[in-house]
Amino acid sequence: WKNEFVKDGKILTWEEAMSLFTDKSGRLGPSTWEAGDYPDGQDDYPVSGVSWYEAAAYAEYADKSLPTQIHWTSGAGFPYDWENWSFNGSYNKILPYSNLNKKGPAPVGMFRGMSHFGAYDMAGNVREWNWNKTKVGCIIRGGAWDDFNYMYPYWSQLPPFDRSPKNGFRCVRYINKEKIPQQTFQEVEFVDQKDYSKEKPVSESVFKIYRNQFLYDKTDLNARIEERDESPEDWVVEKISFNAAYGNEKVTVYLYLPKNGIPPYQTIIYFPGGSAIKGKDAKNSNGFIWMNDYLLKNGRAVVFPVYRGTYDRNNGLTMEMGDPNYSHQFTEWLIWWTKDFSRTIDYLETRSDFDTGKIAFYGWSWGGEIGAYIPAVEKRIKTDILVLGGLYGPAYPEANQVNYLPRINIPVLMLNGKYDMFNLYETSVKPFYDFLGTPEKDKRLCLFEVDHSIYKNDVVKEVLGWLDKYFGPVKPLPNK
Repeated sequence: WKNEFVKDGKILTWEEAMSLFTDKSGRLGPSTWEAGDYPDGQDDYPVSGVSWYEAAAYAEYADKSLPTQIHWTSGAGFPYDWENWSFNGSYNKILPYSNLNKKGPAPVGMFRGMSHFGAYDMAGNVREWNWNKTKVGCIIRGGAWDDFNYMYPYWSQLPPFDRSPKNGFRCVRYINKEKIPQQTFQEVEFVDQKDYSKEKPVSESVFKIYRNQFLYDKTDLNARIEERDESPEDWVVEKISFNAAYGNEKVTVYLYLPKNGIPPYQTIIYFPGGSAIKGKDAKNSNGFIWMNDYLLKNGRAVVFPVYRGTYDRNNGLTMEMGDPNYSHQFTEWLIWWTKDFSRTIDYLETRSDFDTGKIAFYGWSWGGEIGAYIPAVEKRIKTDILVLGGLYGPAYPEANQVNYLPRINIPVLMLNGKYDMFNLYETSVKPFYDFLGTPEKDKRLCLFEVDHSIYKNDVVKEVLGWLDKYFGPVKPLPNK
């Protein structure tokens, strides 16, 4: 134990620190262990539930080290300047073979995703502590089994005492440590995002012009039910197609209808995270069910449009183009996504089994950012639920989130991570919340002690409570 224990700015004694490093039974050990031992049957699982201090102490004991973030990046097969590296490379060849299935950790090497250097499980399974510190904690990399797949290459951070079940580590032995530049081991400094708090939204007359970008002629939908699957235990899935509001394209929408519910259903329309841009199959997206099954089991319907540029409708959209940026191209994509969303409501209005007076926008990560736009122009939405969203990047005025947020006046629920490095609290999340036109009594920001990931039980508690409050509890089936 060679590192000074610092918690909330206070230096702890060795005894004080050890009292925090206990297992489920109160004995010394990782937080996932019991009686000082790992769970039966998990001999080959990665050790998890450890703080940075415990990981660093073990590495020292084993005559090794925690890898610096640069060495971890290299071991994962990324070039040092990975931000300018194409997401079409080996990144996408490793992910399908990695443990990102939302179900839990797995034995080391069970999943065959392997880096250029033969290292398994650097994507998913458990995320891994790095040596470098930040202003608020330490770097942790790779993402865990229930993280978004794009967390594999990106940096993340957590307080060094964090002992989440998702926290693991791997070690490194340096051949010639004395030749490594000292700055490699130093604290990582991040450039804060632009501070949006001082920006001024445009006037109502100007915003009316921006809003008119999203108008379209209500032509025939020519909708058809292409598939109907009743095999899932708790819901029925219908695959619907109808004419888009632009060009000669078709929009595909998946309707998830709860078996434990009485129509007309309260309806949640989902907008996915950025992984949808590189995904191939919306229906079998492993993240969708994990993020939405509790809504269906609670008797609410979930609607999943395949937005232009995502899954099998990707015709040129890239991760870089999908976030707000200074390009007219982004504005065009935003208009297409919004029209797809509105056209979906047009379809729901043709059916009697949906309560179109109780429609919620439900966005995760990238979808949480897009949740700054669509509810500002689509007035049939009655509540806005945003998980891990925020102000992301500067854009031309007609696609600047700051100009849209004041025009959202419906109830808004935001769920965010205190240590999120995509959407920093002070410069992204708080200004987003402050710019909302929603009355204070009808908006809520929940800030959790996590990074760009929120525990599902917290999401379930907050989202269901929010929907019960503004849409009313769902009536159960008579035999329930």
